[in-house]
Amino acid sequence: MPQINKGGKFIFGRSLIRDDGTLQFPPQAMVEYTITAERKVYLFTGSKSTGGFCVTRQGLLGPSKLGHILTETPQLKNYETASGEFVKYKGRSYTWIDITEDGIIRLTSKMMDFLGIAPGMKLLSIRSSNIAFTMGAKGPLVETANAYSGKIAEY
Repeated sequence: MPQINKGGKFIFGRSLIRDDGTLQFPPQAMVEYTITAERKVYLFTGSKSTGGFCVTRQGLLGPSKLGHILTETPQLKNYETASGEFVKYKGRSYTWIDITEDGIIRLTSKMMDFLGIAPGMKLLSIRSSNIAFTMGAKGPLVETANAYSGKIAEY
């Protein structure tokens, strides 16, 4: 998937939140982040401008400069909270959830309400950093993607 504007963020595709809360991550994002390697992923609240959520896994987050998130919230690191239960930490909220081998997660209605997303929405999968990718719900990047004349893969 191309950059949708010169010098802009790289877009992996769009993912539909299905009626049952399932969402398929784009294959290229799954490979780049080896996101299914641990069969669990961390979701955390996105930026105010993009909304949605960011996706990472322990093997990426732990050794990074943001690894303190896990060391200071051992209940997340050790998956001791209930799946989908958000924990606040320094302005963002974090949770963990199971992911299938083929990159599908299931969001509960409570999680979707918390994140301000809903079934039927198409989230834009955006390369954010080498630690996480973003599933954006709104904002300038989503608007640019909606106006983009090229093809953006949908999952």
